[in-house]
Order: sequence, then C-alpha cells, then structure tokens
Amino acid sequence: MAFWHGRILPATIYFRRRGIVVITSENFDGEWIAGIIQRFGYGTARGSTSRGGRRALLQLVRDMEAGRPAGFTVDGPRGPARIAQPGAVWLAKATGNPVLPFHLEADRHWTLRSWDRTQIPKPYATAAIAIGEPLTVAVDADEETMERSRRQLEERLGALEARARAMLGIRD
Repeated sequence: MAFWHGRILPATIYFRRRGIVVITSENFDGEWIAGIIQRFGYGTARGSTSRGGRRALLQLVRDMEAGRPAGFTVDGPRGPARIAQPGAVWLAKATGNPVLPFHLEADRHWTLRSWDRTQIPKPYATAAIAIGEPLTVAVDADEETMERSRRQLEERLGALEARARAMLGIRD
C-alpha cells in the first residue's frame, strides 16, 4: 500500500487494526511513533532511507511472505513531498506483490506548515478515499523499468488525489 506522507494521520485511523506493517525510523522519534502506531494495530519494521533502510525492507519481505500487508509513505520520511522514493517499487519486485496506491482527503482540515503539508481532519469532516489500480513490478525488472514504475506510482497518486478531491467537491 502506498500513499503520500501528508495523509499519514487519516490513513492511520482508516487502516487501523489490519496487521499492516510500516517502516519507522530507528531514532528516538521513531521509537515514540512505533509505540503509538502499534496501539493502532500496526506492525513495524525499523529503519529509514537514511539509516537501516535495507534491513527494514528485508523485514517487510519476510512479513509479506508471512501474509502481512505493508504500508509506505512513499515520499517520506523527509521528502521531497510528492516524489516517490523507490522502496515500494523495490518491495513489489522482491515479493511479486503489487503496490496498491491510495489517497485520503478530508473536506475540512488543518494543514501544517511542514515539508509534507500534513493534513489533520477537523471534527465531523467528511473524508474520501480513492484507491487505484494495483501497480505490478516484474521480478526481473531492470533499473529502467523500476524507474518507470516509480514515476508511474507518482502519477497514479496524483490522479488519486485529484479524484478524492473531486468526490468531496473540492476545486483546486
């Protein structure tokens, strides 16, 4: 499962208690976050793009082989916003499982002044979820194919954001 980092709060609530495994960093903040998300029923693989990422991805491979789904904020943990990092595409290649892109949008929300423009839905907001077509990556994909798949994932997430906003009647 793949989505933008700025929608991590509504995604955490929507997909809670489904046994999804997510990557959390190995630093102090990651430890704190891991404790919170485990209370929502998520598993964790510890690492990030800057430290321990390979180990975390290998843990996700093992978790997926055991039948557990994995979730990615594909532009996280530090951005740049709305630029997909290669981890989800690499995992799809390594496991043979497709990437399922989705986008959650709330009609009323606060937006933080963070790099990812984190959205916090206001009480009683209406939210829309747009789920895209699974993106399959061949197990024998070369670097060029992997990059094309990464860009395709970005494009699909952009289209899903537009679709979720349209469901809510939000105009850009």
